[in-house]
Amino acid sequence: MKYVVTGACGFVGSALVKELLSHKETEKVLCIDKVKNESRIPNDPRIEFLSLSIDSIDSLTDLIHGETYDVFYHYAWVGSAGPLRMDEKVQTQNALWNVNCLREAKKIGCRKFVAAGSIMEYEEISVMYAQGTKPSTSTIYGVCKILAHGLCKPIANELGIDLVWAYITNAYGVGESSPRFINTTMRKIIHHERLDFTAGTQNYDFIYIDDVAKAFYLLGIKGKANNGYIIGSSNARPLKEFILEMTNANCPDNSPHFGDIPFTGTNLSLDTFSTKQIEEDCGFKASISFAEGTRRTMKWLKEIEQ
Repeated sequence: MKYVVTGACGFVGSALVKELLSHKETEKVLCIDKVKNESRIPNDPRIEFLSLSIDSIDSLTDLIHGETYDVFYHYAWVGSAGPLRMDEKVQTQNALWNVNCLREAKKIGCRKFVAAGSIMEYEEISVMYAQGTKPSTSTIYGVCKILAHGLCKPIANELGIDLVWAYITNAYGVGESSPRFINTTMRKIIHHERLDFTAGTQNYDFIYIDDVAKAFYLLGIKGKANNGYIIGSSNARPLKEFILEMTNANCPDNSPHFGDIPFTGTNLSLDTFSTKQIEEDCGFKASISFAEGTRRTMKWLKEIEQ
């Protein structure tokens, strides 16, 4: 099997590359990113790195000189964090680049295109179609993930390539240093700060990065065309329960405080987080508990921030 991975030096992309290399049937992995990160791309003869910006992806066919591949994994997305997440021009362009990648995948012989969506797609649909809601610009990222999905699905069917869409719940773990919820909370724990949260009644899910990579690998092998798959822990529950599990595992003497911060987001039903489809089609089941995943992440954060 020969694979293409865009955003190969990113958090999820690099984890998938390592997962692909762990399987004997993997002949080659073409890693695409703007700049090679030596610490994230393993030294393996089956890897070829191509320095290519996502806005130039339509040159891929010419650059690989007629070589063909089997599965195309697409992770590259400009402004997945920070202020660009709220920039409608950047985010809309991401959706169009998603389509460009799909077309290139077909040209180089790929039978399957696996794209990284987000659980936020469900959140934005809930907000946008409810009467009287006041979504902020923070929803633009999720809206454009929906746009990318909506554009790719009919085009994939027209091209004759299998589109598999993955809704990642909340990936975390070693290698991810952005100020997202898990890391922000752990940094507060490291610095012995007060842990203030909402009431924590909103439903949530988290999945450790190694499990995310395994899920994507299986989607590339067994995922079915025109299906969308939730990548989660199979144990979604109210956020408060996750927080208590994390603090009990990492700082039993620093008790969290619930209810001091107002909740202004969207509360999805537990059914939304169901992993039944990926379990049935691909045989995937997350294996790393939240407590264990946070312990690994805490250890890594302490090491890099000393």
